[in-house]
Amino acid sequence: MAPDAFHSPALCREAVDALVTDAEGCYVDGTVGGGGHTEAVCMRLRGTGRVICLDADEDALTAARDRLQPFAERTLFLHMNFSELTTALRTAGITHVHGVLLDLGVSSHQLDAPERGFSFRGDERLDMRLDRRQMTTAWDLVNTADVDVLSRIFLEFGEERHARRIARRIAGARPVNTTGELRIIVERTVGGQHLTKTLARIFQALRIAVNRELEALSGALAQAVPLLLPGGRLVVIAYHSLEDRIVKSAFRAETAAGTEPQNPFARGPAPEGRLRLVTRKPVTPSDEELARNPRARSAKMRVAERTDVGTEHT
Repeated sequence: MAPDAFHSPALCREAVDALVTDAEGCYVDGTVGGGGHTEAVCMRLRGTGRVICLDADEDALTAARDRLQPFAERTLFLHMNFSELTTALRTAGITHVHGVLLDLGVSSHQLDAPERGFSFRGDERLDMRLDRRQMTTAWDLVNTADVDVLSRIFLEFGEERHARRIARRIAGARPVNTTGELRIIVERTVGGQHLTKTLARIFQALRIAVNRELEALSGALAQAVPLLLPGGRLVVIAYHSLEDRIVKSAFRAETAAGTEPQNPFARGPAPEGRLRLVTRKPVTPSDEELARNPRARSAKMRVAERTDVGTEHT
Protein backbone atom coordinates (compact mmCIF):
# COMPACT_ATOMS: atom_id res chain seq x y z
CA MET A 1 0.00 0.00 0.00
CA ALA A 2 1.58 3.27 -1.10
CA PRO A 3 1.78 5.81 1.74
CA ASP A 4 0.64 8.60 -0.58
CA ALA A 5 -2.71 6.78 -0.85
CA PHE A 6 -3.39 8.26 2.56
CA HIS A 7 -4.10 11.94 3.08
CA SER A 8 -1.35 14.52 3.40
CA PRO A 9 -1.08 15.17 7.13
CA ALA A 10 -2.91 18.31 8.18
CA LEU A 11 -1.12 20.93 10.25
CA CYS A 12 2.02 18.80 10.14
CA ARG A 13 4.58 21.47 11.03
CA GLU A 14 2.35 22.96 13.70
CA ALA A 15 1.61 19.57 15.25
CA VAL A 16 5.25 18.49 15.37
CA ASP A 17 6.37 21.86 16.75
CA ALA A 18 3.83 21.47 19.55
CA LEU A 19 4.46 17.77 20.23
CA VAL A 20 8.24 17.36 20.31
CA THR A 21 9.53 18.93 23.51
CA ASP A 22 12.45 16.52 23.96
CA ALA A 23 14.39 15.23 20.95
CA GLU A 24 15.31 12.08 22.90
CA GLY A 25 11.79 11.49 24.18
CA CYS A 26 9.18 8.82 23.54
CA TYR A 27 6.01 9.76 21.66
CA VAL A 28 2.78 8.10 20.56
CA ASP A 29 1.10 8.62 17.22
CA GLY A 30 -2.31 7.16 18.00
CA THR A 31 -3.53 7.41 14.40
CA VAL A 32 -0.43 6.83 12.31
CA GLY A 33 -2.30 6.67 8.98
CA GLY A 34 0.19 6.84 6.12
CA GLY A 35 2.96 7.91 8.50
CA GLY A 36 3.24 11.57 7.52
CA HIS A 37 3.16 13.05 11.01
CA THR A 38 5.41 10.34 12.43
CA GLU A 39 7.95 10.86 9.66
CA ALA A 40 8.16 14.54 10.58
CA VAL A 41 8.48 13.65 14.26
CA CYS A 42 11.27 11.15 13.57
CA MET A 43 13.22 13.79 11.67
CA ARG A 44 13.30 15.84 14.89
CA LEU A 45 14.45 12.98 17.11
CA ARG A 46 17.93 11.90 18.09
CA GLY A 47 19.54 9.49 20.54
CA THR A 48 16.89 7.44 22.34
CA GLY A 49 13.97 9.23 20.67
CA ARG A 50 11.24 6.91 19.41
CA VAL A 51 7.59 6.80 18.32
CA ILE A 52 4.95 4.18 19.16
CA CYS A 53 2.65 4.00 16.12
CA LEU A 54 -0.94 2.83 16.55
CA ASP A 55 -3.76 2.43 14.07
CA ALA A 56 -7.00 0.47 13.96
CA ASP A 57 -6.60 0.09 10.18
CA GLU A 58 -4.12 -2.58 9.12
CA ASP A 59 -3.75 -0.98 5.67
CA ALA A 60 -2.58 2.20 7.36
CA LEU A 61 0.05 0.33 9.38
CA THR A 62 1.34 -1.36 6.22
CA ALA A 63 1.65 2.01 4.46
CA ALA A 64 3.32 3.59 7.48
CA ARG A 65 5.85 0.79 7.82
CA ASP A 66 6.87 1.24 4.19
CA ARG A 67 7.18 5.00 4.51
CA LEU A 68 9.04 4.89 7.81
CA GLN A 69 11.52 2.17 6.90
CA PRO A 70 14.42 4.66 7.21
CA PHE A 71 13.36 5.17 10.84
CA ALA A 72 12.83 1.48 11.67
CA GLU A 73 14.97 1.71 14.81
CA ARG A 74 12.85 4.58 16.13
CA THR A 75 9.38 3.17 15.46
CA LEU A 76 7.19 0.41 16.85
CA PHE A 77 3.91 -0.47 15.12
CA LEU A 78 0.89 -1.89 16.92
CA HIS A 79 -2.43 -2.81 15.32
CA MET A 80 -4.52 -1.20 18.04
CA ASN A 81 -7.12 1.52 18.39
CA PHE A 82 -6.03 4.62 20.30
CA SER A 83 -8.74 3.75 22.84
CA GLU A 84 -6.31 0.99 23.90
CA LEU A 85 -3.54 3.48 24.66
CA THR A 86 -2.72 2.18 28.12
CA THR A 87 -2.55 -1.42 26.91
CA ALA A 88 -0.45 -0.40 23.91
CA LEU A 89 2.20 1.25 26.09
CA ARG A 90 2.20 -1.70 28.45
CA THR A 91 2.76 -3.97 25.43
CA ALA A 92 5.68 -1.77 24.40
CA GLY A 93 7.15 -1.88 27.91
CA ILE A 94 6.67 1.84 28.45
CA THR A 95 5.12 3.55 31.46
CA HIS A 96 5.08 7.22 30.44
CA VAL A 97 5.66 9.28 27.30
CA HIS A 98 6.65 12.82 26.32
CA GLY A 99 3.73 13.34 23.98
CA VAL A 100 0.63 11.89 22.34
CA LEU A 101 -0.68 12.89 18.90
CA LEU A 102 -4.20 12.06 17.70
CA ASP A 103 -5.04 13.00 14.11
CA LEU A 104 -8.71 12.09 13.89
CA GLY A 105 -10.97 11.36 10.92
CA VAL A 106 -10.44 9.09 7.93
CA SER A 107 -7.88 9.09 5.13
CA SER A 108 -8.30 9.57 1.41
CA HIS A 109 -7.44 5.89 0.96
CA GLN A 110 -10.19 4.77 3.30
CA LEU A 111 -12.76 6.99 1.60
CA ASP A 112 -11.74 6.02 -1.92
CA ALA A 113 -11.00 2.29 -1.59
CA PRO A 114 -14.01 0.43 -3.11
CA GLU A 115 -13.85 -2.51 -0.74
CA ARG A 116 -14.12 -0.29 2.36
CA GLY A 117 -17.66 0.97 1.67
CA PHE A 118 -17.14 4.44 3.18
CA SER A 119 -18.12 6.71 0.31
CA PHE A 120 -21.49 7.67 -1.17
CA ARG A 121 -19.77 8.34 -4.50
CA GLY A 122 -19.51 4.65 -5.40
CA ASP A 123 -21.71 1.57 -5.19
CA GLU A 124 -19.98 -0.84 -2.85
CA ARG A 125 -21.25 -3.07 -0.07
CA LEU A 126 -21.82 -1.06 3.09
CA ASP A 127 -18.92 -1.66 5.45
CA MET A 128 -17.16 1.40 6.99
CA ARG A 129 -15.07 -0.54 9.50
CA LEU A 130 -11.71 1.01 10.32
CA ASP A 131 -10.65 -2.23 11.96
CA ARG A 132 -11.84 -5.12 9.81
CA ARG A 133 -11.41 -7.52 12.70
CA GLN A 134 -14.58 -6.19 14.28
CA MET A 135 -17.89 -7.81 13.45
CA THR A 136 -20.39 -4.93 13.14
CA THR A 137 -20.52 -3.16 9.78
CA ALA A 138 -22.57 -0.32 8.36
CA TRP A 139 -24.69 -2.97 6.63
CA ASP A 140 -25.64 -4.36 10.03
CA LEU A 141 -26.75 -0.98 11.37
CA VAL A 142 -28.64 0.03 8.23
CA ASN A 143 -30.49 -3.27 8.01
CA THR A 144 -31.11 -4.24 11.64
CA ALA A 145 -31.34 -1.06 13.75
CA ASP A 146 -34.86 0.18 14.39
CA VAL A 147 -36.04 3.59 13.25
CA ASP A 148 -35.45 5.23 16.63
CA VAL A 149 -31.84 4.01 16.77
CA LEU A 150 -31.08 5.02 13.18
CA SER A 151 -32.70 8.40 13.69
CA ARG A 152 -30.65 9.02 16.82
CA ILE A 153 -27.44 8.07 14.98
CA PHE A 154 -28.17 10.50 12.16
CA LEU A 155 -29.19 13.27 14.53
CA GLU A 156 -26.44 12.94 17.14
CA PHE A 157 -23.51 11.93 14.94
CA GLY A 158 -24.50 13.70 11.73
CA GLU A 159 -26.53 16.62 13.08
CA GLU A 160 -28.97 15.88 10.25
CA ARG A 161 -32.35 17.62 10.56
CA HIS A 162 -34.08 15.05 8.28
CA ALA A 163 -32.84 12.20 10.48
CA ARG A 164 -36.20 10.55 11.23
CA ARG A 165 -37.51 10.83 7.66
CA ILE A 166 -34.38 9.22 6.29
CA ALA A 167 -34.42 6.49 8.95
CA ARG A 168 -38.02 5.62 8.09
CA ARG A 169 -37.25 5.44 4.36
CA ILE A 170 -34.28 3.17 5.04
CA ALA A 171 -36.37 0.84 7.20
CA GLY A 172 -39.01 0.64 4.48
CA ALA A 173 -36.48 -0.15 1.75
CA ARG A 174 -34.57 -2.99 3.42
CA PRO A 175 -32.44 -4.79 2.55
CA VAL A 176 -30.08 -1.93 1.67
CA ASN A 177 -26.87 -3.58 0.55
CA THR A 178 -24.64 -0.95 -1.04
CA THR A 179 -23.52 2.65 -0.66
CA GLY A 180 -25.24 3.42 -3.95
CA GLU A 181 -28.58 2.05 -2.74
CA LEU A 182 -28.32 4.13 0.44
CA ARG A 183 -27.45 7.22 -1.60
CA ILE A 184 -30.59 6.78 -3.72
CA ILE A 185 -32.78 6.45 -0.62
CA VAL A 186 -31.38 9.66 0.85
CA GLU A 187 -31.76 11.46 -2.47
CA ARG A 188 -35.40 10.41 -2.81
CA THR A 189 -36.09 11.51 0.76
CA VAL A 190 -34.57 15.00 0.81
CA GLY A 191 -34.41 15.90 -2.88
CA GLY A 192 -31.57 17.59 -4.70
CA GLN A 193 -31.16 20.71 -2.59
CA HIS A 194 -28.09 20.44 -0.35
CA LEU A 195 -27.99 16.72 -1.20
CA THR A 196 -24.21 16.39 -1.02
CA LYS A 197 -24.07 17.85 2.48
CA THR A 198 -26.91 15.59 3.64
CA LEU A 199 -25.19 12.53 2.20
CA ALA A 200 -21.93 13.53 3.89
CA ARG A 201 -23.71 13.84 7.24
CA ILE A 202 -25.52 10.50 6.91
CA PHE A 203 -22.38 8.60 5.88
CA GLN A 204 -20.32 10.34 8.56
CA ALA A 205 -22.89 9.40 11.20
CA LEU A 206 -22.88 5.74 10.18
CA ARG A 207 -19.08 5.62 10.16
CA ILE A 208 -18.88 7.16 13.63
CA ALA A 209 -21.48 4.72 14.96
CA VAL A 210 -19.89 1.64 13.37
CA ASN A 211 -16.45 2.45 14.79
CA ARG A 212 -17.68 4.00 18.04
CA GLU A 213 -15.34 6.86 17.26
CA LEU A 214 -16.52 9.38 19.83
CA GLU A 215 -16.43 6.80 22.61
CA ALA A 216 -12.92 5.82 21.52
CA LEU A 217 -11.81 9.45 21.50
CA SER A 218 -13.12 10.10 25.01
CA GLY A 219 -11.36 6.98 26.23
CA ALA A 220 -8.07 7.91 24.59
CA LEU A 221 -8.10 11.42 26.05
CA ALA A 222 -8.78 10.09 29.54
CA GLN A 223 -5.96 7.55 29.26
CA ALA A 224 -3.44 9.96 27.72
CA VAL A 225 -3.34 12.43 30.61
CA PRO A 226 -1.89 10.13 33.32
CA LEU A 227 0.51 8.59 30.78
CA LEU A 228 2.17 11.93 30.02
CA LEU A 229 5.32 13.01 31.79
CA PRO A 230 5.24 16.52 33.29
CA GLY A 231 5.78 18.92 30.41
CA GLY A 232 4.56 16.34 27.91
CA ARG A 233 2.05 17.42 25.30
CA LEU A 234 -1.30 16.09 24.12
CA VAL A 235 -1.94 17.24 20.54
CA VAL A 236 -5.31 16.53 18.90
CA ILE A 237 -6.42 17.42 15.36
CA ALA A 238 -10.19 17.20 14.87
CA TYR A 239 -12.19 17.55 11.66
CA HIS A 240 -15.76 18.11 12.76
CA SER A 241 -17.55 19.83 15.61
CA LEU A 242 -18.47 16.64 17.48
CA GLU A 243 -14.83 15.64 17.86
CA ASP A 244 -13.67 19.15 18.64
CA ARG A 245 -16.27 19.62 21.38
CA ILE A 246 -15.13 16.42 23.08
CA VAL A 247 -11.48 17.54 22.95
CA LYS A 248 -12.30 21.04 24.19
CA SER A 249 -14.42 19.67 27.02
CA ALA A 250 -11.79 17.11 28.07
CA PHE A 251 -9.05 19.72 28.10
CA ARG A 252 -11.20 22.15 30.09
CA ALA A 253 -12.04 19.46 32.64
CA GLU A 254 -8.33 18.79 33.22
CA THR A 255 -7.24 22.42 33.54
CA ALA A 256 -7.57 24.53 36.67
CA ALA A 257 -10.91 25.92 35.46
CA GLY A 258 -12.33 22.42 35.26
CA THR A 259 -10.96 20.81 38.40
CA GLU A 260 -13.45 22.36 40.82
CA PRO A 261 -15.94 25.24 40.96
CA GLN A 262 -14.21 28.55 41.52
CA ASN A 263 -15.21 30.61 44.54
CA PRO A 264 -15.30 34.26 43.45
CA PHE A 265 -14.56 35.34 47.05
CA ALA A 266 -11.56 33.04 47.47
CA ARG A 267 -8.11 34.58 47.78
CA GLY A 268 -4.91 33.27 46.34
CA PRO A 269 -4.18 31.41 43.08
CA ALA A 270 -6.69 29.01 41.60
CA PRO A 271 -5.92 25.29 42.00
CA GLU A 272 -3.85 23.87 39.18
CA GLY A 273 -5.16 21.04 37.05
CA ARG A 274 -3.35 18.13 35.43
CA LEU A 275 -3.26 19.97 32.09
CA ARG A 276 -2.28 23.48 31.05
CA LEU A 277 -3.71 24.80 27.80
CA VAL A 278 -1.06 25.61 25.21
CA THR A 279 -3.61 26.74 22.61
CA ARG A 280 -6.45 28.92 23.92
CA LYS A 281 -8.11 28.73 20.52
CA PRO A 282 -7.76 25.93 17.96
CA VAL A 283 -4.99 26.22 15.39
CA THR A 284 -6.26 26.05 11.79
CA PRO A 285 -4.44 25.54 8.46
CA SER A 286 -2.83 28.48 6.73
CA ASP A 287 -3.99 29.66 3.31
CA GLU A 288 -0.78 28.20 1.88
CA GLU A 289 -1.55 24.75 3.31
CA LEU A 290 -5.14 24.87 2.09
CA ALA A 291 -3.91 25.63 -1.41
CA ARG A 292 -1.78 22.46 -1.26
CA ASN A 293 -4.19 20.28 0.66
CA PRO A 294 -7.87 21.32 0.45
CA ARG A 295 -8.93 18.32 2.56
CA ALA A 296 -7.32 20.03 5.56
CA ARG A 297 -9.87 22.87 5.47
CA SER A 298 -11.86 21.66 8.48
CA ALA A 299 -8.85 20.72 10.66
CA LYS A 300 -8.64 22.22 14.15
CA MET A 301 -5.71 21.50 16.43
CA ARG A 302 -5.77 21.82 20.21
CA VAL A 303 -2.73 21.35 22.46
CA ALA A 304 -2.43 20.85 26.21
CA GLU A 305 0.61 20.24 28.42
CA ARG A 306 0.86 17.95 31.44
CA THR A 307 1.57 19.66 34.72
CA ASP A 308 3.15 17.91 37.70
CA VAL A 309 -0.14 17.83 39.63
CA GLY A 310 -0.93 14.31 40.80
CA THR A 311 2.30 12.83 39.46
CA GLU A 312 5.19 11.05 41.03
CA HIS A 313 7.45 11.47 38.00
CA THR A 314 10.94 12.82 38.38
